Amino acid sequence: MTGDRLTKAAVAERALRLADEEGLEAVTVRRLAKELGVTPMALYWHFKNKDELLLGMVDHVLSGVRADPATGDPWQKRLRNVVETVVGVMRAHPSLPVLLHAVDKTQTESFNRATNDTLALLTEAGFTVEEGFWVASYLLNACIGIVGAQPGCPPGLPSEQEPEWRRQKRVQLETMPADRFPMMIALAASYRDEPDMERYYTFCVDLLIAAVETTAARRADRT
Repeated sequence: MTGDRLTKAAVAERALRLADEEGLEAVTVRRLAKELGVTPMALYWHFKNKDELLLGMVDHVLSGVRADPATGDPWQKRLRNVVETVVGVMRAHPSLPVLLHAVDKTQTESFNRATNDTLALLTEAGFTVEEGFWVASYLLNACIGIVGAQPGCPPGLPSEQEPEWRRQKRVQLETMPADRFPMMIALAASYRDEPDMERYYTFCVDLLIAAVETTAARRADRT
């Protein structure tokens, strides 16, 4: 890829891939230039320094998080779409949680737009703007937690080692003292087969949306 064809989005996408594979600390202008086959100066055309690069990565990866009011869908469905999109982005880019904590994300257009859209949805649900911000922060951190706690083997474990990892995990739980940890022993059965990730994520998003809906309904009853 030559410098004249190098786009800001292409730089951000490659930087995200590098962060996902090797960690955020691996993302440097010099390393990224080498990955893209250009000189560091070609990258400075888009990002003046690493701080701008990290912000550009956030801006790029969150660009698809929107809550389009033109659909005419109820706020619950639009909020679910936002949450599902954020979860999907985090599944695709495991470096995103660390990246979000490494920069002031409010300096990016896409994060501010996503936050503004979400606040609009939550005020439509009956929350004040301040309460909506609390809910939005809760949802963002919950998305991080959901992806970080997904069932199955540790990230990076070769696929051929997964059955043995699950077997060892199952044995570990099954050999716990039955009189003290009966439910932990019952949990062991869940490690017999590969986890159904889509069922897991659907369940977790259902849980989040139900919490917001229930809280909104209670507020409406009180008023």
